[in-house]
Amino acid sequence: MPMPEQSRKDGVRVTTYAGPGAEPEMHIVPWPKVPPKGALIRIGACGVCGTDQHILKGHWPKPLPWPFTLGHELAGEIVEIGSELTKDHMGNPIGVGSRLMLPPLMPCGFCDWCKRYPEQSNKCLTPVYYGRYLGFDKPPHLWGGWAEYVYVDLGELPGTKIYKLPDDMSYLLGSLSEPLTSCIRGFNRAIRAGAFTWGDTVVIQGTGPIGILAIAAAQEMGARRVIAVGAPENPRLALAREFGAEATVDITEYKTPEDRIEVVRDIVGGYGADLVMDCSGHPTAGPEGIEFLRDGGCYVEMGQFTDAGSIETNWHRICTKDITLLGSWAFTANDLALGVRMLDKARDKYPWRKMQTLYPFSLDGVKQAVADAMAMKTVKSTIVPNEDMVRGE
Repeated sequence: MPMPEQSRKDGVRVTTYAGPGAEPEMHIVPWPKVPPKGALIRIGACGVCGTDQHILKGHWPKPLPWPFTLGHELAGEIVEIGSELTKDHMGNPIGVGSRLMLPPLMPCGFCDWCKRYPEQSNKCLTPVYYGRYLGFDKPPHLWGGWAEYVYVDLGELPGTKIYKLPDDMSYLLGSLSEPLTSCIRGFNRAIRAGAFTWGDTVVIQGTGPIGILAIAAAQEMGARRVIAVGAPENPRLALAREFGAEATVDITEYKTPEDRIEVVRDIVGGYGADLVMDCSGHPTAGPEGIEFLRDGGCYVEMGQFTDAGSIETNWHRICTKDITLLGSWAFTANDLALGVRMLDKARDKYPWRKMQTLYPFSLDGVKQAVADAMAMKTVKSTIVPNEDMVRGE
């Protein structure tokens, strides 16, 4: 494709935050010089993730390199590429014009942890974030999705990974591949444990974007029945039913755990659900969700990534430490291809586009996207840095 209209002397617009509670700021940063193993990617769409919200609330447990650019659920198109970068992580050929997604916090692939525990490489000791280690103290540059472009350099940090999207996949759909992959990995962990089989009944706790995507993933991976517990009715519970949940339970109507346990078990019938997956991040979800289960069932905790809370009260350490019963934290490098493949296969099966409320790339647009996500007014607030790339999608 031709180079974008703005000239290099104009620089690139990026949105940064100075810390939790701060207002976004718009900066102009220099165009990077693309090295032999690097690429410059024009961003079509980038979602507002629950992790972004927790970071902005100050819940991230370790120091972060403020100020920096948030946003990791992104899809874009290569506009410049180095001569030595010819394939994505899965070996697919790429070049100028290729559509890509970029995951956050990828394992480096070289440390002792990655070599000893490849199935838990997502817990890498030296993870890579868009070609920059978290804590790599540099001025704001092109390494977050709430910007016009993102820059990667696999020569500087070989652990950086990129994934080609199908040529005809929309940027909006492609931006869902990273969160969907987290759901797929959670179900795959249960499958490997012998705890999720074809025809099972599944209850999803939470009807935010991860919960909605988990409804689709559960059905694509063999669930016969899916029930969703969450709020509010509009837009979230209504969309959960459109995605195939046979029933929904509104937590604003059934206000106590005892009420919700009774109604869920009444809907499920028999002994209880075979598998319950928490996508809500609520501190009481675990003890409540276990009561939705049949004896011998499987509980998957993946609703909270940030260690918010104390050691004594934080149930979500099951998720964060990726432990059995089953905690499921993010994904490994090879999991991402599964998310892209499922989206491609099921692109016409679910109302994916209805998940996404679009916001322009401006200070007001970014602020409103984050505020609406935190207020649960949207299912997936999605920032559109280059509107021409998603026009008509």
